[in-house]
Amino acid sequence: MGKMTGFMEISRHDRQYAPVSDRIQHYRDFIIPLMESEVTQQGARCMDCGIPYCHNGCPINNIIPDWNDLVYHGKWREALNVLHSTNNFPEFTGHICPAPCEAACTLNLTDEPVTIKTIECAIIDKAWAEGWIEPQIPAHRTGKKVAIVGSGPSGLACAQQLARAGHDVVLYEKENRIGGLLRYGIPNFKMEKSVIDRRMAQMQAEGVRFRTNCHIGVDRTAKKLLEEFDACVLTGGSEKSRDLPAPGRELKCIHFAMEFLPQQTHVVLGDNIPEEERITATDKHVVVLGGGDTGSDCIGTSIRQGAISVTQLEILPKPPEKEDKQLTWPNWPNKLRTSSSHDEGCKRDWSVSTKSFQGENGQVKKMQVVRVDWQKDENGRWQMSEIPGSEFELKADLVLLAMGFVHPVHEGMLEELGVALDGRGNVQADTKNYQTSLDKVFAAGDMRRGQSLVVWAIREGRQAARAVDEYLMGSSELPT
Repeated sequence: MGKMTGFMEISRHDRQYAPVSDRIQHYRDFIIPLMESEVTQQGARCMDCGIPYCHNGCPINNIIPDWNDLVYHGKWREALNVLHSTNNFPEFTGHICPAPCEAACTLNLTDEPVTIKTIECAIIDKAWAEGWIEPQIPAHRTGKKVAIVGSGPSGLACAQQLARAGHDVVLYEKENRIGGLLRYGIPNFKMEKSVIDRRMAQMQAEGVRFRTNCHIGVDRTAKKLLEEFDACVLTGGSEKSRDLPAPGRELKCIHFAMEFLPQQTHVVLGDNIPEEERITATDKHVVVLGGGDTGSDCIGTSIRQGAISVTQLEILPKPPEKEDKQLTWPNWPNKLRTSSSHDEGCKRDWSVSTKSFQGENGQVKKMQVVRVDWQKDENGRWQMSEIPGSEFELKADLVLLAMGFVHPVHEGMLEELGVALDGRGNVQADTKNYQTSLDKVFAAGDMRRGQSLVVWAIREGRQAARAVDEYLMGSSELPT
């Protein structure tokens, strides 16, 4: 373990943010990292529990106590090796993972979990700064060709693992840059995209070939891939946004979050988006529907664009500010979470349902909403009912729908392939073979499991890579 009495002697100390007044002026990362000496102290707090619940709390089963101990003893390069043994891209998770490992930490029983996410990020940041990260070029080539469709974290992880196994890997992306929603769905102020670019350079050296502006099922037929490649992995994500069919939905300036956020990232990255096509919150009253991370990203982006006001509505009840650890730990608890974007200035409201949108000259101007009550029926299922007389009105010059995603887009590639879907509309495949209903076609990530976390996508990409390697070669030495 770290220091035998570290958890008793050293308090939790985590990274801080730049002041709100400074950070809302730009779209860059605003996290202030800890000094190296502070990180080693935080590593000393790890208790090396007999049952390390953080392992199972982490979807990729990071070997957390080991690299905590190594950091405490100043063995950073060894810590990097342990970290990379389970996670291809710790800089992604070190920036944007909600850290279920910390929720599962034994010290979280007293609200003082080890700063696992910060230590993880410090390890990988130091590794890049010291030049420790090099391409892992395979000793031999198998002659097998694999196509991967979708370059989000699942596709990237799958591609890197298969390339290291010696396969010829081509990664297809419909956008103009690699990264999928990791690049275009997550604002730069949460993760700058140079983080993706440097990994791409490593992967290219390892043999991965990237093909952008290639929309499989639209620009190029999916069946053509099956003719050219020995295996194909579908990692296109879950991109069908949940809609809100309320009266007035047809009015202008009501957009899905995944119309708004990617466009702003294109602008930040220097792409030419004509002014008349831009969705902007400047000088507008903005209403965000949906209380999750995507809604939070809409808030931070709207504030940076110069919104007059930002209101976030959630149809579910307000979560408790503090969970009951005896009931929830070590599982991920339902509790009120306040993001950096919330702290930048917005109004939040819960148990609110949208009745209608109203506008002038074809453009939304206000919303009619109502408060709702949630009660369990005789079968224990939650039922929602409107509270009589609780209707009220909100100014709304821009409405952003951030209510999650229902399943992958079926039109195009999936319909052309005729691949079987599960009951939720996701591509049907198990977590052992990751094989779809079609021979030599595999699926992983959100396209298979539904909307989820980056860390789950990395896990599935790695496991799918091993399944593909076994399919092609009869056996595999790739880790999962």
